[in-house]
Amino acid sequence: MSNWAETVMWWHVYPLGFTGAPIRPDQHDALADAAGADQPVEHRLGRIEAWLDHAVELGLNGLLLGPVLASSTHGYDTTDYFRLDARLGDGHDLDRLIAAAHDRGIRVLFDGVFNHVGREHPAFHELEERGPDAATADLFRVRWDGWQQGEPVDADVFEGHDALVSLNHDSPAVADLVVEVMTHWLDRGIDGWRLDAAYAVPPAFWAQVLPRVRAEYPEAWFLGEVIHGDAARIVEESTIDSLTQYELWQGIWHSIADGNLFELKHAIERNNELLPVFAPQTFVGNHDVTRIASAVGLDLVPHALAALFTVAGVPSVYAGDEYGYEAVKEERLGGDDAVRPEFAETPPAPDSLPESAQHILRTHQQLIAVRRQHPWLHRAHTDVIHIDNTAMVLRTATGTDAVITALNIGDAPVTVPVADATRLLAGALSGDIDRRAGEASLPSRGWAVLSALPA
Repeated sequence: MSNWAETVMWWHVYPLGFTGAPIRPDQHDALADAAGADQPVEHRLGRIEAWLDHAVELGLNGLLLGPVLASSTHGYDTTDYFRLDARLGDGHDLDRLIAAAHDRGIRVLFDGVFNHVGREHPAFHELEERGPDAATADLFRVRWDGWQQGEPVDADVFEGHDALVSLNHDSPAVADLVVEVMTHWLDRGIDGWRLDAAYAVPPAFWAQVLPRVRAEYPEAWFLGEVIHGDAARIVEESTIDSLTQYELWQGIWHSIADGNLFELKHAIERNNELLPVFAPQTFVGNHDVTRIASAVGLDLVPHALAALFTVAGVPSVYAGDEYGYEAVKEERLGGDDAVRPEFAETPPAPDSLPESAQHILRTHQQLIAVRRQHPWLHRAHTDVIHIDNTAMVLRTATGTDAVITALNIGDAPVTVPVADATRLLAGALSGDIDRRAGEASLPSRGWAVLSALPA
């Protein structure tokens, strides 16, 4: 695995939403032709480039892009693996974005949708037209019994979504295709791949593909989207570098929202168990979930962030969370739209923001700075040294350094043990650290991150 992944922190962007591209046919008459190479090009990708300095000012050094390859609607129904989506721009726009990111020291990760393709993909069209004699027949899992020319093809689809046709991961042709796609875009300058729906793909498939890609690009990094399952086993069997840490995400927001920090304790202990095998990709928001500010309330967002940035992993910030954006994901057509909004052409001046947004922005910057100053947090074990329903103290440490995170989600002030803490790094205490007693006091709904190094 590449060493750069040990210090990367991602700014996660969903490009189609961010740039205001039309997603569904009812939004734009031309969208029905999205699969066509002759679709008019809209040069929207530059809007992301205009925000790169904002990511740097946050302290982030990675750009995790949602789907940017040609698709019919939301980006996860790919129609051409080798072409930028015309709603975002053309190859020149993409080359410019990658170059602009690299000029700022920002790594770029693409979202690879390799479990399935859109029904409008030319390979599936050929299958529908020619049946089992199609040159692309090996790419899909199809039941041909009783099929006749002109009839719909009975192919496997992804989780009941008829528009998403599953690829046949037992086929060498699919492995060859994925290797070709990955190396094509790595050659164009990206630094790695997020593997969408990796949980739906046999680990043995990735174990065939990724070593072939790494043979050409040994510095490439691969992140698998895994929602459940035995994460350590999946990494060992697949050779994927990291997996999305949904269990920690759930533990952070759910424990804060419900006033039961024991759930977070359990999630952190489970996170510790993964560290001998890999450093998971950690987050409190992404393009598929309710915004953290809506999940826990604006005043408790800092507590979620303090846990995120002081526990081991590869953290990411979902664009807009740094301003305290609020939105709820709903299970309906268009239910993701609210959490995938359009952004302004350029970042707002911080002093033009509401005070609540300014506070959350500053909190992100402070905690990301703490993470930058303590790069060993990437793989460090966390001990829970104090816990009750509404107060918690974490100690994440190496042999020579430690960071202590104290959280109070209750309405009353609390005094908590802070072990060997010596000075405040972020947040606020009620008074000084009592170093003799090893205690500190937090105000109502207060939080603090402390260092154990001498002041």
